[in-house]
Amino acid sequence: MHEALEWWRNAWLVFEAKFSQNFLEANRWRLLANGFVTTVEITIGAVLVGLAIGFLVAVIRTTHDKTGRLKFLNFLAKVFLTVIRGTPTMVQLLIIYFVIFASINVDKLLVAVIAFGINSGAYTAEIIRAGLMAVDKGQYEAGASLGLNYYQTMTRIIVPQAFKTILPALGNELIVLLKETSISGYIAMHDLTKGGDIIRSQTYDAFMPLLAVAAIYLICVCGLSWCVTRMERRLKRNE
Repeated sequence: MHEALEWWRNAWLVFEAKFSQNFLEANRWRLLANGFVTTVEITIGAVLVGLAIGFLVAVIRTTHDKTGRLKFLNFLAKVFLTVIRGTPTMVQLLIIYFVIFASINVDKLLVAVIAFGINSGAYTAEIIRAGLMAVDKGQYEAGASLGLNYYQTMTRIIVPQAFKTILPALGNELIVLLKETSISGYIAMHDLTKGGDIIRSQTYDAFMPLLAVAAIYLICVCGLSWCVTRMERRLKRNE
């Protein structure tokens, strides 16, 4: 019994020393805090860009599937989806930063938001399109019988119904997007993962900083999942 207590005491002392070295000395915890703020900023900006692009592409493709119109725009949308979904996110980020904006002095945060937003928009587009296509055809006919045009039918009848269907998938895309921002360090951005990597390079201890980064991501993901679940339940009650 005494040996077990002594082992736990020594383990705690080692943990305390490592914790102090990695996070308290030189206020290294600020590296994680500042990186977390950057990660949140990238995620929020990319979500807004992705939703805008995704909704536009989804409406174009759905309109073409339903009415046969917008053939050229539908062709461009298919090319966009093929290219973006067929290439790695990291390669897209590097191309946008080192090729497209190579000769322009652009804030790295803006570059990351654009890159991740475009990537997310391709996947969001198919999620939204699936939701729009899942709405019964009779709903379109009901809108027409009420004297609504196509735009009014989409905004007042189709989209609200589709939103309930696609909410879980949109929540999953948000979680994936949050984790994908961890590659922002490839363009020298100080995000959460980069903050942990800087601590590791200073203390030569990989376990504590990387474990802290993983724990923060895990907490964020669990929080987002909880919010999406609550929203789903509220929408079901409103039915």
